[in-house]
Amino acid sequence: MGSRSWTPKVREALTAAGWAPGRKVDTGAWRTLFAEAGLVMHEAAESFLAEFGGLYVSVHGPGISVARTPFEFDPELLVGEEGRFEEWGEEIGRHLFPLGELDEGRHFLGIDEFGEIYLVEMWVGSFGRMPEAMENLVLGVKPRRLTG
Repeated sequence: MGSRSWTPKVREALTAAGWAPGRKVDTGAWRTLFAEAGLVMHEAAESFLAEFGGLYVSVHGPGISVARTPFEFDPELLVGEEGRFEEWGEEIGRHLFPLGELDEGRHFLGIDEFGEIYLVEMWVGSFGRMPEAMENLVLGVKPRRLTG
């Protein structure tokens, strides 16, 4: 995903979570874990998780169109939900890979092969593509509903 210019509020939230320009983590364990369940990690997921995997972003309070809620980029939290990602991916014509949780597990987060980030639950909504998606998550922008 590479280093980019974030708005001050987003940079502050990401830095507090442990992100820094050039951050890189090993994604091999997540790749293996989901491959065993039949879900292949695509390049966009690999790139995103290499930079942001393992971060817990603690944001709270009023947002732009919804309350700001914490989120965590740890695909392991979604083990057992592979079917949900496969089914919703088929429904919207995308290959969704699990990223983590939003609002302490109330919603799931996924990414498609084009770098678009989704809220995945009983419905699917788009936060947009990176870097807009990260801005929307941190600043409290409601995802655009695609299904349900």
